[in-house]
Amino acid sequence: MKIYKPSGRCNASGEQVRTCREAAGLSQEQLAAKLQLAGLNLGQKAISRIETGERIVADFELEYLADALGVTIYHLLGKE
Repeated sequence: MKIYKPSGRCNASGEQVRTCREAAGLSQEQLAAKLQLAGLNLGQKAISRIETGERIVADFELEYLADALGVTIYHLLGKE
């Protein structure tokens, strides 16, 4: 299956994930730990790839990311 990247990125939320993570004072490792404790098995490298747009973010992952960062899914998608 070919993934089209009209904006050169594999996701629409990576930049917001980075902004929210930094605003929360979390490192990528700390965010990964919060996600793992909540039940989503992502490591620091996956967080990095999400933030740089190199990794697709599944819809169910957005909910975990939003909860861990204290924002809404809409915020991560740049719709708020």
